[in-house]
Amino acid sequence: MKRSGRTAAMTAALCLVCSAAIAGEFYEKDGAAIRGYDPVTYFTERMPVKGSEHVTAEYKGSTFRFASAANRETFLAHPDTYAPQYGGFCAFGMAKGYKAAIDPAAFTVVGDKLYLNYNEDVRTKWQKDIPGYVGKADRNWPEVRKTTGVVE
Repeated sequence: MKRSGRTAAMTAALCLVCSAAIAGEFYEKDGAAIRGYDPVTYFTERMPVKGSEHVTAEYKGSTFRFASAANRETFLAHPDTYAPQYGGFCAFGMAKGYKAAIDPAAFTVVGDKLYLNYNEDVRTKWQKDIPGYVGKADRNWPEVRKTTGVVE
């Protein structure tokens, strides 16, 4: 019990420090959602591609960067299709009931949705039961989205 209480206290302290990572509705790092990666390329190239600081768009209060003007226009035509699920926070963390940072390379596209994960190890866990974790994350998101802390 003492150990879990200590862990919870450390996580709460970490989350207070990290609350500045939420600017708009999406998790942002270095001033951009998805740490500056182009959300469209996850679908078109099946890989993360760094976006340009000169090709951007605002969506729900967050800045997204794009590798090309064409990708920006594609995104703006259907932002709900290309924006990552759960505000760009780790999908596995969301299934567990908290917001966590992401590694843009740790991703999964399922159908027409982009899911990001904290790192490759977490992505491996996530992929063992994607439907189950999506269900849990979908149920958790309405409440967790209101919280300000982020586990970095």
